[in-house]
Amino acid sequence: MGSWLSKQLEPTSAHFTYLVLSIFLLAYAFFSDFIRNRLHLSEPPLATAVGILFGPRVLGVIDPASWGWSDSITQEATRIVVSFQVFTVGVQLPKAYFSRHWPSVAMMLLPVMTYGWLVTAGFVYAIMKTDWATALIISACLTPTDPVLAAAVLQGSRFSGRVPRRLRHMLSAESGCNDGTSFPFLYAGLLMSMGTSTGEIIKSWFLSTILWQCALGLSIGLALGHFANRGLRIAERRKWIDPASFLSFYLLLALLSVGVGASLGLDDFLVAFGAGTGFAWDGWFANKTKETHLGDILDLLLNSSTFVYFGAIIPWSQFVPRDISPDITIWRLIGLLILILLFRRLPIVLLLKPLIPDIRTYREALFCGHFGPMGLGGLFLVIEARAQLETGESIPLPHPPEHHPNKKTIETVWPVVCFILLGSTFIHGCSVAGISVASHFQRNKDERAPLLAQEDEGLDGMVHEGGGGESEPSVSGDEDVSLYKPRSPAWECNC
Repeated sequence: MGSWLSKQLEPTSAHFTYLVLSIFLLAYAFFSDFIRNRLHLSEPPLATAVGILFGPRVLGVIDPASWGWSDSITQEATRIVVSFQVFTVGVQLPKAYFSRHWPSVAMMLLPVMTYGWLVTAGFVYAIMKTDWATALIISACLTPTDPVLAAAVLQGSRFSGRVPRRLRHMLSAESGCNDGTSFPFLYAGLLMSMGTSTGEIIKSWFLSTILWQCALGLSIGLALGHFANRGLRIAERRKWIDPASFLSFYLLLALLSVGVGASLGLDDFLVAFGAGTGFAWDGWFANKTKETHLGDILDLLLNSSTFVYFGAIIPWSQFVPRDISPDITIWRLIGLLILILLFRRLPIVLLLKPLIPDIRTYREALFCGHFGPMGLGGLFLVIEARAQLETGESIPLPHPPEHHPNKKTIETVWPVVCFILLGSTFIHGCSVAGISVASHFQRNKDERAPLLAQEDEGLDGMVHEGGGGESEPSVSGDEDVSLYKPRSPAWECNC
């Protein structure tokens, strides 16, 4: 009997993965409201913890290496997930958002990102004892804010309702843009590591990265989204399309934008974000689908699964000194994480607060400066960096080569970036709980909610009324945008 039964069972690593992943997602779905609105936890840190627990380091149930998975699989999985998320951000932003809020987003993308890139590179150079090119490559992978982690905190929870809409929209727009705008920072470091002349570096960086990948990628994405919107309107008006296909059009357009960007060698994330923004610019599609919760479904299925995968592939054995990277130690990595969390965004956002129209108070600046999570976007970028270092193209080798001129850089970027992403996932993913508990005890006893951290009122020190918080449409097209007039930036003040 036992022999017969053993022949029927097929307990492979992949089959156990299906089992563990589905049980986790079902359990989360059952208690999702309690987890998000009572415990103030989001999916990414929980999913990462599941990946660590069931991964090779602990129970050994989920072991992607045993399936033959390689760097190219990680690259493509993160490409799809992040592209879908930035596309979703573009769709969910308010109608014609950038026509009114471009000054704030531009400040977050240009001076804030540049400062964060250089400061992080300085910390990596000093603590990890790398050369400048390697430090700039690592810092470029850590410069963008992750749209997956941002969406997990800024949308659909009790806490998100306590943050002014203009801040939520600004941070969402920033997270949608800056995964793509991080490519110029990454390729600046990569070109420096190749040892070519300064003139060649500038020429290649400007022509290949700025013009081709970024400018052309964003333009094609916007055009793709705009014409898809026009075509879908015609199809719906003439009753060519059924309701199921109407909803699936959203996902198919996101996938098309990824295919166009990847095939043409463009910036995938800017193509996807541009497509989502152009597609929903007039608010028509968002109004049609705002009750379907498509973004939430994607978050639960794609994003959570990818964070489980991330937890299972964390290179624990590389967080200690090795012959190729003797300066990587757990204490150096912890120190680097703390410095990055404290200085990557906070000082510059506080300093530039008067120049960012959507940030009204220094408490808001403190929140926006802290809330710069690093996640799956950085995971894609570090694989992109390794591919360029290994082959000079965006297609990585299955695994790092044994002998290579860039061997030290290749073996350094992966563990350092993974450790910082791991720390950010847990710290930013759990910071909502900390902020909610702190806000609870800052109130007078008679003003506190009966249950710990269950307040619904807006966070103290933030402007929540009179166009500063609640007059912006919650999704594209909810209301006439003429009702909202953003504050003019400091350089346009007519005092």
